[in-house]
Amino acid sequence: MRTVNVALAERAYPIRIGQNLLSKPELILPYLRSPRVAIVTNEVVAPLLLIRLVEGLTEAGVQVTSIILPDGESRKDWSTLNQIFDGLLGARCERTTTLIALGGGVIGDMAGFAAATYQRGVPFIQIPTTLLSQVDSSVGGKTAINHPLGKNMIGAFYQPRLVLADIDTLQTLPDAELKAGLAEVIKYGFIRDLPFLEWLEANIDAILAKDPAALAYAVERSCINKAEVVANDETEQGERALLNLGHTFGHAIEAGLGFGAWLHGEAVAAGTVMAAELSARLGLLEARDVARVRKILERAGLPVIGPKLGAERYIDLMRHDKKVESGRLRLILLKAIGQGIIHDSASLDDIEAAIDACCA
Repeated sequence: MRTVNVALAERAYPIRIGQNLLSKPELILPYLRSPRVAIVTNEVVAPLLLIRLVEGLTEAGVQVTSIILPDGESRKDWSTLNQIFDGLLGARCERTTTLIALGGGVIGDMAGFAAATYQRGVPFIQIPTTLLSQVDSSVGGKTAINHPLGKNMIGAFYQPRLVLADIDTLQTLPDAELKAGLAEVIKYGFIRDLPFLEWLEANIDAILAKDPAALAYAVERSCINKAEVVANDETEQGERALLNLGHTFGHAIEAGLGFGAWLHGEAVAAGTVMAAELSARLGLLEARDVARVRKILERAGLPVIGPKLGAERYIDLMRHDKKVESGRLRLILLKAIGQGIIHDSASLDDIEAAIDACCA
C-alpha cells in the first residue's frame, strides 16, 4: 500500500492506494467519530462492491446504513441529493455519523456535498471506484451538483478525512470509463509533470490492459500532483485552476449535449485539444506540440474532435464557467508541454476559430 498525504494543516488527510483495501476495515476505523456510517453508492456499484465493505465494517462493530442512488451524470441534481438526505434523516443519522462515498465522481461529489450540509457538516470518507475519481475528483474537497445551465455550479469545498483508492475496483470498470479517467491522468503531464507524461506515453497500453502495477503508479503519481496543488491553493484562487485544463470547453460539451451524453473525461479530452489548438493560435505552442497532445489522447481511446454545437453556443455555455471573472473567460492553456498557464486575454475570434478547428 502506498500513501500520499494532502497537507492542509489540521485538516490534512491521507490517500491510501493499493489492492484489496475494501476488505480492510482497519484502514477506515481510525477516521470514524462514532461506530456509525452511512454509505452512499449507486445501483451499478452496489451489486459489485457494497457487500464487501458492509460486511467488513459490520464485523468490526460499525452500524451501517446504505443509501443507493440512481446512476449517471444526468442524476447529479437536487432531486437525487435529497434522496441522500431522506436516507440520513430516515435512519436518524447524527452529527457523528460518517458519510462514505463508494463510487465514481458523481457519487463522490454528491455525497461530499451532502456531508458538507447535513446538520451543517458531518465527517466524510471517499472510496473512489473509477480511475477518474481516484486520480482527481476524490482528492481536494470539491463537492457539487449540476444545474441545467452549468456543471458543478452548486456546491462547497469540503475535505474528506480519508481517501481509500482500491486499485482492484478498476478491474470491473468498463473500458469507456477507464479511458475517460485517463483524460485526467494525462492532464497532469500536460500542465506540470513532463516526466510523468513521458512515462504515460511509454506505458499507456499497460494501463489500458489494467495492469495493476501500471494503474497503481498512475494513480499515485496523479495524486501526488493533485495533493501538491491543493495544499498550495485549496479554494482555487490561483494555481489550482490549472487542474481545469480542457474543462471549460469540456463542460460546454457536457451541458450542450445534455449531461451524460458524453462521459466527463471524454468531454475533457476534446476540450484539451481545443485548449492546445488555441495555445498554438496565440503563439504559445508549436504545431508539433498540438500533434503530441492529440496523439496520446487518441492512443488512450479518447475523442479529439468535439461535437459541432457551433462556436457561438460553445462561448455562451463557457460564460457560465466558474473561472469567469468580470465577464472575461479565464482559460487554462499550455505555454509548453508540461507547463500550464491561466490566460484571460484571448480574443473571441481566436477562441471561436480554435473551437471550429476542433469540431466535427
